[in-house]
Amino acid sequence: MKIKIATIALIAFTIMGCNTGKKTNSNLETSENNTDTADSKSTNQEMSIENTKWIITTLDGRDMSDREKNGQIIYFTLNSEDNSVNGFSGCNSFMGTYTLEEGNRISFSQLGSTRMACPDAKINESQILSIFENADNFTISDGKLALNKAKRAPLAEFKKGEMDIDPIVGKYWKLKTLEGQDITMADNQEREIYFTLKSQDNRVTGFAGCNTINGEYTLEEGNRIRFKGMLTTLKACPDVDVDESAFLKVFELADNYTIVDDVLSLNVGRRAPLAVFEAVYFD
Repeated sequence: MKIKIATIALIAFTIMGCNTGKKTNSNLETSENNTDTADSKSTNQEMSIENTKWIITTLDGRDMSDREKNGQIIYFTLNSEDNSVNGFSGCNSFMGTYTLEEGNRISFSQLGSTRMACPDAKINESQILSIFENADNFTISDGKLALNKAKRAPLAEFKKGEMDIDPIVGKYWKLKTLEGQDITMADNQEREIYFTLKSQDNRVTGFAGCNTINGEYTLEEGNRIRFKGMLTTLKACPDVDVDESAFLKVFELADNYTIVDDVLSLNVGRRAPLAVFEAVYFD
């Protein structure tokens, strides 16, 4: 009888041990699967290139880091909400749309660009824009992005930067109305009246109808804006019917702004807009 009891106990102990082993192995497999899933999620998150500011580091294998040191940060951002691409090519802002497909495939529409002249920029902007014209795929590793054509060496490489979150910056704002009056360009006027805010050095540049303008700006929460140190060239344009002083007064008085559908109003307090502008995109 004692032998039978001992035998039964041994069998029961063996079965329990097997079950424990199975549970342990099952737990290990579950844990490994969870880890793999977490790693997969992490990898997928790292692979996303949208909603990130990408600053250029190399162009056709050439080091471009000196641009950043000189305050001429060349970058682009993909906005997942409307599949738009926006960026800065060294002097001008550019914009367009993009398409992402499986296998890290990417394509860009024809890009539009502002038309500012920057003789001190010392960059061939057409080379920057050609990156997006030719790129058809991308790779990303260790937080660095490469835009490529087929399996060739990267057209350009980029690193992550801090996002520009204010929609007023980096756009070409053409004057539409001034003190409630529609503005039309005179036949002999050199170009339309406009201004642009540069993100990399908080500079204001533009054209007042006869003279170019330069200055600085600061942005604060609640769409608050301030302009300071506004200067102009000293050209005389007696044949151009434009009141530059009225336009410059806008920058002196404005303390806030509103933007709706690419239409910008510069305001003082809660009064009617001092001036209204529209964003212009060039092919």
